Amino acid sequence: MENNHKSGFVNIIGRPNVGKSTLMNAMVGERMSIITHKPQTTRHRIIGIWNDEDHQVVFSDTPGIISDPHYKMQKQMNSFAYSAFEDADIVLFVVDKIDEYEGDEKIFELIKKTTVPKYLIINKIDITDEVTVTELENRYSSFAKFDKIFKISALEKTNTENLFENIKADLQTGPAYYPKDQLTDRPERFFISEIIREKILELYKEEIPYSTEVEVESYKESELRGEPFVHIFANIYVMRKSQKMILLGKGGKAIKKLGTESRKSIELFIEKRVHLELYVRIKEKWRDDDRLLKSFGYIK
Repeated sequence: MENNHKSGFVNIIGRPNVGKSTLMNAMVGERMSIITHKPQTTRHRIIGIWNDEDHQVVFSDTPGIISDPHYKMQKQMNSFAYSAFEDADIVLFVVDKIDEYEGDEKIFELIKKTTVPKYLIINKIDITDEVTVTELENRYSSFAKFDKIFKISALEKTNTENLFENIKADLQTGPAYYPKDQLTDRPERFFISEIIREKILELYKEEIPYSTEVEVESYKESELRGEPFVHIFANIYVMRKSQKMILLGKGGKAIKKLGTESRKSIELFIEKRVHLELYVRIKEKWRDDDRLLKSFGYIK
């Protein structure tokens, strides 16, 4: 039985906001990556693992490729995305109707060079007319040769099952790289910081979400009235005092709402009662600070 076991790394690449995280969630069946309507939501490579007795599929959701990175953080995000070609057994290149590739971008050089199966994924067909979908298929097929093309809606899970069956069929015989009951390579703290950052994206406007980073400083498990209870202390880093004031809001009203919304989602995620404390700290140039970027996981 073991000799027939198939496994591999399926790496999802593409520009910000094309639905990579939604696709991985549709594949893995768990809320592994935070999803909002704002681009640059995923800043790290996040692994989600799907298992059955005969397969282990390790999906990797990468940050969206930024055409013109301005900060070290954005350059690191691009390096995470491009590194997806180094260990991929299957590459999923996700596009939608809003993408405006010219065909001469670095991503197509990498797609052409890679020898593993390459899938073109045309996403959001639920909001794209058939003529446009056909035009996209022809356009991207002229930029690079893809082994398979799938037209899907990751949000509606249209044609995602067919995509998943093809992925399993194209995997090679191999071992399980992770324990069969493991869903991700990230600790709980990482997802908690991502949940808080997601709520910042939802509740605040314009530059504020992109100027923040969240760090879970303390995660302590205890009991309250005989039930599991978790105390969480998290820092929200911003670059300027004015941003701190916006995050706090008048009389602390905004930060209180952020804390309430974050706590509810964290409780759903870890399935335990939570006490959450948020602190806003000013670090002027954290997006270009090697030490801070390392502590946030952008630099190894």
